[in-house]
Amino acid sequence: MTEPLRGIRILDLSRVLAGPLATMTLGDLGADVIKVERPDGGDETRGWGPPFDERGEAAYYLATNRNKLSIAMDFAREEDQQLVRRLVGEADVVVENFRQGSLERRGLGPAAMLAVHPRLTWCTITGFGLASHRPGYDYVVQAESGWMAITGEPGGAPMKHGIALADVIAGKDAVIAILASLAGRREGVTRPPKERHLAISLSHSATAALVNVAQNALVTGAGSRRWGNEHPNLVPYTLFEAADRAIVIAVGSDAQWTACAKALGLDAMAADATLATNAGRVTARERVTTAITAAVRARPAAEWIGLLDAAGVPCGVVRPVLEALADHEASPLTGVHPLAPATVRRPPPRLDEHGALIRAKGWSAFSST
Repeated sequence: MTEPLRGIRILDLSRVLAGPLATMTLGDLGADVIKVERPDGGDETRGWGPPFDERGEAAYYLATNRNKLSIAMDFAREEDQQLVRRLVGEADVVVENFRQGSLERRGLGPAAMLAVHPRLTWCTITGFGLASHRPGYDYVVQAESGWMAITGEPGGAPMKHGIALADVIAGKDAVIAILASLAGRREGVTRPPKERHLAISLSHSATAALVNVAQNALVTGAGSRRWGNEHPNLVPYTLFEAADRAIVIAVGSDAQWTACAKALGLDAMAADATLATNAGRVTARERVTTAITAAVRARPAAEWIGLLDAAGVPCGVVRPVLEALADHEASPLTGVHPLAPATVRRPPPRLDEHGALIRAKGWSAFSST
């Protein structure tokens, strides 16, 4: 099945990363997405560079805005307010991340819109929940959600993730919630506005993403610490330097441990009963990792990967970004392409590229592009 969301209309009033990623994902799945931007520069990420492409568009903006049409609107103008109301009235979903009260002052808030449009789903993305007026920046959320406390080298400074992952996870959570709301629509059944107003919080998404780390802390009552490349619950599960480049070995079962030790030539360790269980290996973490470190250093990465792969041991080389991208369909204009049933149909739009068309035809603009 291709374009499973064909015919679904998404009005994107969001900007920066979490909201645009969510609406792009829905657009990849076939939805019609209209991106509404400020006339004075549009989405902030249009200026978040370098790098910029040959058109002058920032790579950051390009990453999350394919499969959309763009229109610039000034919400202070009555004409544009009326146009937004018309587009909302014919939309299935609105996604926005305005500061609390901004849309309400124009009579465009979710409560007012949901009250008059019984099939509409409205998704608000915030940093810290609907009751908070704090701006939601990924870095701040990473700090306050516990992520930075567990990221970095042991004894080192707290470290943020290399990706704005709190935004990314919140965007994915928004997609899940929106799809669930669309799936829950029933002909002839009107759900109350409260059920159709989805509230996604970067803070909640990031904290929930702690998963096993959170559970470790809840079970033990003790705070988690930074483990660097090691795993708090599994051994061996870390990075090792081969003769030419770094590799990771990720043993997740006792059978994999035996296979791993034999593939590395550590037969005595493979036969050691004290290391037969993961709990035993966690207790002997330093002895295990020291032995593997010495063994792996002796050969190039490709040799170890071949031996470990053949033994069924999870492993991989540490690759730079461009090398990793070589395995996937990716474009400087449209980014990393999604897997089926999603498709790339339109490049990220220039600011107000489709403004005149949308003003003239509304949602019918999609049939003309």
